Amino acid sequence: MSMEYLGDQLCISSQELMSVISRSNYDKLVSRRQIVVARPGKGPGNYALIVLDSIPDRIRGKIIHLYPQSGRMKLEEWIRRNFTLDHRARNEYTMFRFEDGSPLPSDKIKEYTINASVIQTVCRLMENTKTLRRAVPGRRVHWEELAEVIAFLKKEYGHTLPESTLRFRRKISDFSRYGYSSLISRKFRNQNSRKVNSQIERLILSLDSLPQQPFNSTVFSLYNAFMRGELEVYDPQTGELYLPEQFKNAAGEFSFLSEATVANYLNTPCNKILRAKLHSSSYEFNHQYRPHHHRISPDFAFSKISLDDRDLPRKMKDGRRVKAYYAYDVASGCVIGYAYSVYKNRELFLDCLRNMFRLIDRQNWNCPAEIEVEHHLVRELSDGLLKAGTVFPFVRWCNPTNSQEKRAEHFNRIKKYCVEKREQVGIGRWYARLEVNRPRVEKVFDAHNDTYKEAIYSYEQLVEEDIKAIESYNNQLHSNQKKYPGLTRWQILCQKQNPLLTPVDKAVLYSFIGEKRKTTIRRHMYCMVNGIRYVLPSASVIERLGPRDYQVEACFLPDEKGNISEIYLYQKGKFIALCQPMKLYNESEIEKNMSDRIAYREQAEYVAGFDRLVECKQIQKIAILPGEDTWETETVVCAPTTSETPEPEFLSSMENYSKMALEDL
Repeated sequence: MSMEYLGDQLCISSQELMSVISRSNYDKLVSRRQIVVARPGKGPGNYALIVLDSIPDRIRGKIIHLYPQSGRMKLEEWIRRNFTLDHRARNEYTMFRFEDGSPLPSDKIKEYTINASVIQTVCRLMENTKTLRRAVPGRRVHWEELAEVIAFLKKEYGHTLPESTLRFRRKISDFSRYGYSSLISRKFRNQNSRKVNSQIERLILSLDSLPQQPFNSTVFSLYNAFMRGELEVYDPQTGELYLPEQFKNAAGEFSFLSEATVANYLNTPCNKILRAKLHSSSYEFNHQYRPHHHRISPDFAFSKISLDDRDLPRKMKDGRRVKAYYAYDVASGCVIGYAYSVYKNRELFLDCLRNMFRLIDRQNWNCPAEIEVEHHLVRELSDGLLKAGTVFPFVRWCNPTNSQEKRAEHFNRIKKYCVEKREQVGIGRWYARLEVNRPRVEKVFDAHNDTYKEAIYSYEQLVEEDIKAIESYNNQLHSNQKKYPGLTRWQILCQKQNPLLTPVDKAVLYSFIGEKRKTTIRRHMYCMVNGIRYVLPSASVIERLGPRDYQVEACFLPDEKGNISEIYLYQKGKFIALCQPMKLYNESEIEKNMSDRIAYREQAEYVAGFDRLVECKQIQKIAILPGEDTWETETVVCAPTTSETPEPEFLSSMENYSKMALEDL
């Protein structure tokens, strides 16, 4: 008996069906529409086809019992109808990574996805008993039959599942236990098939690690000499001697490599990194091989500032260079503080901060939220000025020699090549990649052979020209004109101040960066600093002073002209008060103006406050009751006390005082 498909429906001919049932029964089933006639038997050579699924179960069971091959066709039909591509399997194999991070090849992803989809279809069939009975009614499905059907569909679906019944059942079992990973071949990353396995590759890299930094051809010669036994190699730390027998391939043979093979393995991306770690300096490795972070600048000014030192490129008359320290606002790129010296030390950094806070005070801005510095120059300030929360809410410490991490390094380069090179002569580096960035240097051929003709400048000239360059740099258009169209760096600094900033706590700040003078509180009202009287805010400040101590320390930050607008008083590290310059007034009534009258009123209010303080805290007077021996001094002679010794007189006098006190009550 043979069956055939009409479209996607498995059918049986009417003659073969009537071999199981009678003609009258067949006609009744057709007339009652209990079976579906897929094709009527009209015309020459045509015969009627009946859909197998439409035949009642009692009749379909007889058909399958008499003709077993019909069950295989029915099973094949069910699998075709229920097969779907497993998209989850495709995602699993696409995201799969081996231990070294490499993915599966694209052809293997497709193969494993189809295999998983076929197995999932078989699992759905085997898990549902009702579905299994519908697929092959009247009997059980055998594994041999199922494996035969899957093998028959190999060309149609392109799967690579085994045709053997035992191996097929094992595949299904492994998939049920271990999931998608069970289909990945274990032949991947197999070292046995490699001519240069991982052990030989490590030997090649070890030969390249010699301090002489050998050429690739030299490593090739050393490797083959070692394999021939002509070269002895040992571990200098442990003294272990390497033997050629340890580096044989899977076949047990010595692996002699070509020069090209050795060069290829030395120059793989991963091995180049490992070699550079050994042979390059930390600075070169960090800037050429090590990945770096990618960031975006803040949107508001003073959200973060970055500070860095720099040697001005041109020399002074003595051959030295001026040391400069800059403070940049990261959002605008503007220079907000600068300082110069012939020495690079902590005082240079503090001068830069003083210059910056003078600008902040003059513009009435708030304190920056975050500061970015390096350890090498200001490490001693990490527990004071540069401790997070003391002056700046956030402090970022950059790694030394990592110029790409610190924002100020990038701004230094922009300032140098966008402003200084246009306005000054001799700006550049003699080893710069671009010829236009190399300054002109002429060598003097003398006995020393290390003398060059270079222009020299005075300290004052270099500082003056750099300050002019800062002004030009700040008033240039911002480099990101898409974000800040038409705005200069200075305009962004002024207009885009972060609204979340807080005012500068000068009482804390000036104790670190301010100038300091020892002075004395005079007449409980003022102190003298640089010949100027500074008045206390109120007379109550006197209460904060220590006992018998009128000495205080005045901290202040003069402006660019040396004027001091206010001072902060400390005593033994404790903040006492903020003092303003005392306003003096003309004592002549006819010459007094409005400012004189204001000064007179302020001084009068201070004196009145002093009087109120004295009056409120005046000492309460007391009186002492007179007594016989109150003010007299007697010499007391101590004698042994006996039971017959009379009671001392001072005890009786104490009883009298007690009696008098009770009577007064």
